[in-house]
Amino acid sequence: MIIKLENINYVYNPNTPFEKKALDNISLNINEGDFIGLIGHTGSGKSTLVQHLNGLMKPTSGKVIVDGVDINSKDANLKEVRQKVGLVFQYPEHQLFEETVYKDIAFGPKNLGLERDEVHRRVKKAMELVELDFETLKDRSPFELSGGQKRRVAIAGVLAMKPKVLILDEPTAGLDPRGRDEILGRLETLYQEGITIILVSHSMEDIAKLVNRIVVMHRGKIAMEDKTREIFKEAEKLAELGLGIPQITSFMKEYKSKGNQIEDTVLTVEEAKDELINYLRRKGNA
Repeated sequence: MIIKLENINYVYNPNTPFEKKALDNISLNINEGDFIGLIGHTGSGKSTLVQHLNGLMKPTSGKVIVDGVDINSKDANLKEVRQKVGLVFQYPEHQLFEETVYKDIAFGPKNLGLERDEVHRRVKKAMELVELDFETLKDRSPFELSGGQKRRVAIAGVLAMKPKVLILDEPTAGLDPRGRDEILGRLETLYQEGITIILVSHSMEDIAKLVNRIVVMHRGKIAMEDKTREIFKEAEKLAELGLGIPQITSFMKEYKSKGNQIEDTVLTVEEAKDELINYLRRKGNA
């Protein structure tokens, strides 16, 4: 287990007329090898929660334990915690500031006091992981790049710190379809590289395609938590929370309701295609 939350509560503006409880008794285990989708309406507490996972925010009460260290303890080294748990905010390209792509990605490793050769290795590897060509782009200004490339530079800057856990808050927000595909494709690669990932997203299609476990938040609480397919079986419960299921899953449920004997728990277009082909073959042989 890489992160453990025990009875986390967080209150904004305590003891004022503007007091608001953003997190309400949250307990959650995040294991190495998880690819977690965090979903819920705006204001459900998602962003507040993820900022607790690397010590950017500390709970009003409860414990956040990262790799065995309670971040509230006196001897907790928050710099080390943030190396282990990298957080990529929405529109991270707004935080780019260096003259070149190389310098921007190298900023974090340099601040760790690493040797020049190690910094170089980390920058090169991080660029490879997000599929940015090192030789072509390292000396380019990040501000000359496309939206999708800028975002990948920003993600590379976090990856160069070699985190065990990567948290991404709406990583495809504002991108065109090509930029979205670039980012989502890289997330699959990063997961295969062994990085534990937490993805905050409003897109049920993205969540269904990528993650193996879903945490649903509602009014500061965890309303649901289970494997991806199990969560999306609960269409009515999700609807009560104001959330949907992937469009292809909705289509297959509707198609089944008309008397077609198909499996309606598919999550992706590829799964639906295979299921429909098999169904038509069965029907043709009947």
